[in-house]
Amino acid sequence: MDLLGQGDFKLHYGGAWRAPAASAAIEVRSPATRNLLARVPEAGEPDVRAAAAAAAAAAPPWAATDAGERARLLRQLAELLRQRMGSLAEVESAVTGRPIREMRAQMSRIPEWLEYFAGIILGLEGETNRVKGGFLTYTALEPYGVCALLTPWNHPILILVKKLAAALAAGNVCLIKPSELAPVSPLILADWCVEAGLPAGTVNVVTGGAATGRAVCAAPEVQRIDLTGGTETGKRVASDAAQRLVPCTLELGGKAPVLVAEDAPLDEAVAGAAFAAFVAAGQTCVSATRFIVARAVYPEFVEGLAARAKRLRIGDPADPATEMGPVISAAARQRCLDHSASARAAGATLVAGGDAPPGLPPAFAEGFFVAPTVFADVNPQMRLFREEVFGPVVGVMPYDSEDEAIALANDTPFALGGAIWTRDVTRAHRLAAAIRAGVVWINDHHKNDPRSVWGGWGASGYGKENGWDALKSYLKKKSVIVRTNAGFDDWFAGGSRYG
Repeated sequence: MDLLGQGDFKLHYGGAWRAPAASAAIEVRSPATRNLLARVPEAGEPDVRAAAAAAAAAAPPWAATDAGERARLLRQLAELLRQRMGSLAEVESAVTGRPIREMRAQMSRIPEWLEYFAGIILGLEGETNRVKGGFLTYTALEPYGVCALLTPWNHPILILVKKLAAALAAGNVCLIKPSELAPVSPLILADWCVEAGLPAGTVNVVTGGAATGRAVCAAPEVQRIDLTGGTETGKRVASDAAQRLVPCTLELGGKAPVLVAEDAPLDEAVAGAAFAAFVAAGQTCVSATRFIVARAVYPEFVEGLAARAKRLRIGDPADPATEMGPVISAAARQRCLDHSASARAAGATLVAGGDAPPGLPPAFAEGFFVAPTVFADVNPQMRLFREEVFGPVVGVMPYDSEDEAIALANDTPFALGGAIWTRDVTRAHRLAAAIRAGVVWINDHHKNDPRSVWGGWGASGYGKENGWDALKSYLKKKSVIVRTNAGFDDWFAGGSRYG
């Protein structure tokens, strides 16, 4: 199935492909070759209004649909995705530049989110209480209605489905604005939702840049916003939402610390570090960027990580042997190179990479490739320690005491992910409690599951994905209070009950 074969895409809302109101379009090019892959519309305000209206029209009947029927449709969508995940992986790899091996592995997990939320929605229960004065109270859970999902380019389908599955299971409809850098697979997914039997208007996608995103967030039909993106974007979305008193979930930037204790099995820790740093070319919010290593094993760790970085196979994302592809854009590549230059100037020791990888075939000469880069002897005053790179450039530093390691790990405004490598179970739990992060791995990194709650705080945003927390965040709780006494206690006729 050649999902990129149609070349020019339309918008998808109200259950069908829709021509945009204007002719402005965005070119989607391969970050590996710069070849043109597709064009998508630059949706304007008329397009957003039309898509929001389609979503609003679909909201009441979808909210009224029995939870079991919603679950059945989500499972149908999961099965359709399972059948087509190979084709979807090829699209994701071509558009993002991530190796096909990575994307096949990631796509194999996507149906699990739909199946999980289809399952737990059936277990959602309200509460009842008999309270003082002869009253019965019970709670009712209601969907918000139209939810805006603003999704990033680094995991176009994974992050979208994480949000979409919870929102739809709860009875909401969705107005989606994907990143302009990777908008193709969300459009395809919207079409597949119709094919799977979801009612027209439950899943709507408008493509475009920042102006389209602002129009989506400002649409009066939108009653909840869920964004994964950069911290500055999150601040703007939160501010705009606050003006309308619309709740948000914001999954933003990160600067994940990895603590390596002296008792950690070094081969495992180095292999885990390479994965944590360089999977997705370092372009995830929880990528390991600050390795804080016990001084006793520091030299061996630096040497091992540098060796692993130098051995990574870099090149064609479509080749199953490729282990790391390009970063997403020229701006991303320049940011990585700027961080490398800054670290050198500040006195860090370059032990691997630092520039474009050598020896790429001519077909990839225009691609945005950056060699896996490792700096040793980094300190907290350096830009590489403090700022999010969002690319394959990492720093390593030693520590002499547990307190120092914790202080270094927490010396950041971000609080999304972190990891600990140790075989001491008491140390593992002690450090996990002390690290300021919403997700902490012990002896691993990056692992995710529909049941594993995900989200941070501080500059990393707020709110949670995955698990019951995500499902309940897409529901409003209403309290209903019923008088069970036979007679009404008339206050102005001398009644005694005030509150």
